Amino acid sequence: LTPVIVAATLKVGEVILLESALSFLGLGVQPPTPSWGNIINDGRDVLLRAWWIATFPGLFIVTTVMSFNLLSEGMRKSLNINE
Repeated sequence: LTPVIVAATLKVGEVILLESALSFLGLGVQPPTPSWGNIINDGRDVLLRAWWIATFPGLFIVTTVMSFNLLSEGMRKSLNINE
């Protein structure tokens, strides 16, 4: 059961990246619903005047995915799961 928990924690980061990428391309969550991909796509048009609109959601995506990856790695080490 413990390898499943570690794998699921890794998949959360993967799903976040997939959802934000699809939303950025217009294939995911539609605009009335907030999504990091939609926010980055909206900020792309005003990147030179208001760089923070696209930059901060991108940083939040990176931080969240890295946090889930580090959490998964810590769980793998603490539960003594060998690859």
